[in-house]
Amino acid sequence: MKIIPLSEGSFTIDKTKQFVPFDLMNDDLQKRPIGSLLVEIQPFVVITKKDVILLDTGLGFTDKNATLQLHQLMIANDIDPMSITKVLMSHLHKDHAGGISKYDQQLKQYFLSFPQATYYVNAEEFQLATSTENPSYEAASLHILKTAGNVVFTDNNGMIDGYIKYEQTKAHAKYHQVFWIEEDGEIIFYGADDAPQLQQMKSRFVAKYDFDGKKTMELRRAWWELGAQQKWTFLFYHDIKSPTFKF
Repeated sequence: MKIIPLSEGSFTIDKTKQFVPFDLMNDDLQKRPIGSLLVEIQPFVVITKKDVILLDTGLGFTDKNATLQLHQLMIANDIDPMSITKVLMSHLHKDHAGGISKYDQQLKQYFLSFPQATYYVNAEEFQLATSTENPSYEAASLHILKTAGNVVFTDNNGMIDGYIKYEQTKAHAKYHQVFWIEEDGEIIFYGADDAPQLQQMKSRFVAKYDFDGKKTMELRRAWWELGAQQKWTFLFYHDIKSPTFKF
């Protein structure tokens, strides 16, 4: 399998849940609002024998020509955005789901960013994201999933096409899910915000922003131990310096 990290860059986020670009070389975190966190955003493409898989969809930012940044990153890595066959969503917080759809200013409506692909979205997470005023979600951009014909709503744990396993963890977010992609004896694990950075896998860290911080920490420890035994490759969504780790 081939793994392609698609780094959208670094950002700060405060209680407003707005992501503001941050230049690591020139910007000063202390000059941002009190409580600002530094966050790196990095979706992944995984190419298998059967599929071209996108793992989460980034912030959904566009350039002055209204071109989706995620599409630009794919093209820069010799990936045709229209070649994506599956979009696997861990959860629908705006930094992971912003690129699910794109708003057309002329037609005044949203369109799926990958209309040819099948989207896999947890059903309970979708209901929560579209029925709440929580600033972590961008509900307007998600409603299209309900009527689109190429969306599979998942629940609990299951398998996709016999080689992609998903598990609902209820750890970082109430209905968060993680994925294993297994092919020819190779296992790729994507923990999204349950396992966002390499350094968090190696420490007993409880995050206040997690739905269940203690469970998230315990899952990371269990996955790290099992991954070592089974030689997993880990993908880290919020870690640009260490996007992958293979035992």
